[in-house]
Amino acid sequence: MSTHYEAGPAAGEYSVENENQLQPEDTLIDRGVGDMLDEGYSPPERLYGHGAFGPSETMDQMLVEEEPDPAARIDVLFDEAEQQRSDEAERETEFPKHRELGRARAGRLVAPDQGFGEDAEAELVAEDVGICGGAASAEEAAVHIIDDEVYVIEDED
Repeated sequence: MSTHYEAGPAAGEYSVENENQLQPEDTLIDRGVGDMLDEGYSPPERLYGHGAFGPSETMDQMLVEEEPDPAARIDVLFDEAEQQRSDEAERETEFPKHRELGRARAGRLVAPDQGFGEDAEAELVAEDVGICGGAASAEEAAVHIIDDEVYVIEDED
């Protein structure tokens, strides 16, 4: 069985290129779009997977297949230990220990010579000139300022 797809003799003179696609004026089917490639693809609406009964499946059968979402519990109070674990996990992600990540976000980083001229410095050096344009890309948002002082990682034992 072949796993690659090529245009063979069955494809005729058409290919997947834009100019070879049938346009609405070339067919009798009106789908309400100007270009057939703008329509997209909607998979067939049929049940899939093991135990798919089709339209004759009863409500009891459908409910048996459902799995409850533990995160969607409403009005169920955490016990004290579970609440403490939840609070610690939230604190850990929001305020990392050992200062691995600076707390202040950096703005736009600019080289001292604005990126012009020869670079004689072995290290990458830039200074924060503030946020530009208001919206930062994901890469820019990931940059944080870490103080120059050295942090000693202490064991919590």
